[in-house]
Amino acid sequence: MVPNVYHPETLLRLPQVLTRFPVSRSGWYAGVKCGKYPAPIKTGPRTAMWRSSEIDALIANTIGK
Repeated sequence: MVPNVYHPETLLRLPQVLTRFPVSRSGWYAGVKCGKYPAPIKTGPRTAMWRSSEIDALIANTIGK
């Protein structure tokens, strides 16, 4: 029997996202608004985070083009 292993998704704050995908802060939010970049997960009234898997996929898709 295989144990049920849970691997939580890593969440990134905007500064961490921008170090992995270097665009300006305003450029990032413009891309989110038009659907070019993934939408954030709101974890609080003034806190937004992004799934690391979505950022990795964005990077992979950008490199592949």
